[in-house]
Amino acid sequence: MSSKEFLLGNEAIARGLLEAGIDVATGYPGTPSSEVLAALAPSANERKFHIEWSVNEKVALEVAIGASWAGARSVCTMKHVGLNVAADPFMTLSHTGVVGGLILLSADDPSCHSSQNEQDTRMYARFAKVPCFDPASPQEAMSMIGYAYEFSEKHQIPVILRPTTRVSHGKSDVTLGELPSERREKKFVKNMERFVVLPKHTRSLLKKLNAKQEVMAKELASSPWNRLTLKPGAKLGIIASGVATAYVEEVLAGIDLPVSYLKIGAYPIDSELIIRLAAGVEKVLVLEELMPVVEEQTRIYAKSVMGKMTGEVPHEGEFDLLCVRNIINKALGLPVCDPQVPQICVELPQRPPALCPGCPHRATFYALKSVFKEDSIFASDIGCYTLGTQLGAVDTCLCMGASITIASGLSISGINNHVACTIGDSTFLHTGIPGLINAVYNKANITAVILDNRTTAMTGHQPHPGIGQTITGAPSDEVSLESIVKACGVKYLQTVDPFDMETTKAAFKKAYATDGVKVIIARQPCIITAKKEGIRRKRYEVIPELCEGCRRCVKFGCPAMEFKDGKAVSNEMCAGCGVCSDLCQFGAIKVRSD
Repeated sequence: MSSKEFLLGNEAIARGLLEAGIDVATGYPGTPSSEVLAALAPSANERKFHIEWSVNEKVALEVAIGASWAGARSVCTMKHVGLNVAADPFMTLSHTGVVGGLILLSADDPSCHSSQNEQDTRMYARFAKVPCFDPASPQEAMSMIGYAYEFSEKHQIPVILRPTTRVSHGKSDVTLGELPSERREKKFVKNMERFVVLPKHTRSLLKKLNAKQEVMAKELASSPWNRLTLKPGAKLGIIASGVATAYVEEVLAGIDLPVSYLKIGAYPIDSELIIRLAAGVEKVLVLEELMPVVEEQTRIYAKSVMGKMTGEVPHEGEFDLLCVRNIINKALGLPVCDPQVPQICVELPQRPPALCPGCPHRATFYALKSVFKEDSIFASDIGCYTLGTQLGAVDTCLCMGASITIASGLSISGINNHVACTIGDSTFLHTGIPGLINAVYNKANITAVILDNRTTAMTGHQPHPGIGQTITGAPSDEVSLESIVKACGVKYLQTVDPFDMETTKAAFKKAYATDGVKVIIARQPCIITAKKEGIRRKRYEVIPELCEGCRRCVKFGCPAMEFKDGKAVSNEMCAGCGVCSDLCQFGAIKVRSD
């Protein structure tokens, strides 16, 4: 008997994977995809499937591929930029195909809520010639899972599931199905012509891949995910995809005029659907977030097409109901709705994201900036520490693992500035290690700071190999960052506690005066995970009569420190790191007595 639960989109996807009988789940944390594996992990032991946070997306996909070739149903999760990392195995996997169904979940982030770019995973699907399922709601995302696995196994091809932020992080009632009681039989059957991609094998595999395209498109045309509704007398036809369909359908429900409508939830699209829609209308409006993937195909078969390429639909950002309503109303000649913006009499202060009170990264950045001169250049990476921009300690940030390599490029460019870079512990294990090897081998002159806060903090505090714990909480061998750094050939290595300001500054001073590649590991647990683990520090307060109002503690940038009536004041956000006490030259900041 089915039941309903109110679930986050990513939780609904996890439930769909359980109902499909998942055997292997891999991934690397990345918003908005992270909660899928987090929601799966508690069921791993009971349901007897393997689950892991892999060190990066390429590794995650390759593990999932190996499992699939043995007949296991596997899923690999990541965010859209993670597919750039996994693109190498992915592009070849479309040729070799799969045995057990394989879903690559790549969550897109229109409007860059937590990403360094906007990127459309559908373009990768088209590039690799693989199917892509584009859900419009948590329920649809969950329902697509079982269908996607059967499709993957029938056509022996990997499939992409592409939830966007509003699907992954939206909530709705979801109808649950039954969980399977039997496990699949696993067996790897050797097939050199298929699994060993020598050039002569690949040429044959490409012909087979191309032959699948029309067959898959025809099958998806009659699937529940692509739906054509023709209305008599309609002058406008609308094609919408993904989460945009939810907005379109809500708008159309309130319009009396006849409008023909094609919903696209799965790719490749059968051209016959577009032809049938276009034949009965005067013009076609295409509504899709990010790239004009559907629009480009529509233009082949329809004469009058409106969309991103003609300016009616915005290229950037995500849609909302008002945006879609105005686009449709304008196409129909109806009044455009003005947003109801309330008049605000008080100017609200800007609240940019900031490092938490007691964050060890703030102390590390402070020490780094105190030692390295103003003309120094600071390269950084993707993570909480990107917020070091507010401390003047981030001059560049490109992509995961690029801080060491960018710093190396700066150092060998011919400039005379000192160059330092910062990278997190998880990010270092993700793609920082090759950059460090390269820096040593090619004689860069940089100081690399590994900010080891013992977690993958920015994406939700997931574990990684450096802390000795798996996604299920089971103990594992802890990978030593120090041993890795030494194995890369680094001669100057020092591990410091960033809350010990004197020792940390001394390490930076020595690094500043030393040529070559220097590595400092600043190790202190993230303040949030420390609290969860029961670590409690004594909080600090400012003794008013001792405070001279020099603002040195305030300039440190901790949200727990304020300045009122010419004196520093410690508020209730104090996490007890004690760095402000070390900075105060008048001894005015002391441990609270309560």
